[in-house]
Amino acid sequence: METKSPMRWIPSLYFVQGLQFFVVMLIAGLMFKQMGVANDQIARWTGLIGLAWAFKPLWSPLVELARSKKMVVVAMQFSGAVGLGLLALALQASNFFALSIAVLFFLAYASATHDIACDGLYMGALDEKRQAAYAGWQGAFFNASKFLTLGGLMVLAGRLETRMGVFNAWSVIFALLAGLLALLAAWNAKALPNPQRVSSEPVKLPEIVADFLKKPGIWKMVIFIVLFRLAEGQVQTIGPLFLIEARDKGGLGLTGEQVGGVYGTVGTAAFLVGSIVGGYFTSWLGLKRAMPVLVLAMAIPNAVFWGLSLAMPTSIWTIGAAIGLEMAGYGFGFVGMILYIMQVVAPGRFQTAHYALGSGVMQLGFILSKTISGDVQIAMGYQHFFLWTLVCGVPALALLLWVPMKRTSLAAEGVPA
Repeated sequence: METKSPMRWIPSLYFVQGLQFFVVMLIAGLMFKQMGVANDQIARWTGLIGLAWAFKPLWSPLVELARSKKMVVVAMQFSGAVGLGLLALALQASNFFALSIAVLFFLAYASATHDIACDGLYMGALDEKRQAAYAGWQGAFFNASKFLTLGGLMVLAGRLETRMGVFNAWSVIFALLAGLLALLAAWNAKALPNPQRVSSEPVKLPEIVADFLKKPGIWKMVIFIVLFRLAEGQVQTIGPLFLIEARDKGGLGLTGEQVGGVYGTVGTAAFLVGSIVGGYFTSWLGLKRAMPVLVLAMAIPNAVFWGLSLAMPTSIWTIGAAIGLEMAGYGFGFVGMILYIMQVVAPGRFQTAHYALGSGVMQLGFILSKTISGDVQIAMGYQHFFLWTLVCGVPALALLLWVPMKRTSLAAEGVPA
């Protein structure tokens, strides 16, 4: 296990993880909009690019076979820096859109591969207690990159656009990001721990998947993971739309700028605090005893939006305070699912691949609930919909009496526990 302070490398590791993700999934679409690309083209291509993170479990066994997760992490970070540099050049070409999409595909799959190795390194370097203690810091520095991309970079790009034009401005932005990512990659090459694979025995890829499916209670775990996100996926999709919806249609009638300002300041800060506190809380109490509180915390956003739909406040300060409470509860509770996959589902010879498989199931749960949320809300109206999401949180809480809450026995897999 790592002996140096994890705070020496966790900030830079997870800041890079977030930076690559938000550049591809958020900044690219906003940039193309500034360049006059049609909405349907933006949505179609950025949606296809985003499938990289949904499909990453498919090649996680290959990353599992790597002898050094650190080597994969650093290689993917330098690859990301090269990709950002290529993106800066692509914007200067006449066929900039096609070239940019090609580079973004490369960036997305490099970033998704980085995520697999990044989480595997974290699990390999820290024992369970420190995994829990620093889980909140993961989310904190991951989301800190959102401040940079959606805050600082968008402001800088806007100012540069007036001086040198849209295309030149964004080329400068991506050149600066390429330099920043290269510097962070160089630091991580020095600072990251280098945990080795749990087992050095040669394995076949089907063995990794079979090993996952043989874990005691695995189907109970899968059901729990999906149901954990059943309410979250719905409220996180519809909640912001409710804030923007006109008052005569049952919403609060805020502008997009107001919603962005609230979530970008109070909401983000509350989420970071909630995540950090949730990590230390779980480390102090242990995952099994903390999990009921974490599941209940996931119901706070649902309750907040239900309350807003009943009270229909007009004060931006009141709404901002409510969003702060929502995001604090969300950040606090979501730590539970990260640690559940990390400490209950993933342990074993192939913990990196099994974490990716578990997080893939988690993403599936989110997508399923997100997909149905619009139809449910239209059928019920906002008030009844948010009450419905509160009910959707009950199955996950009830499953705590049934679902495994202890790590898979490593001794049963031929590895000392």
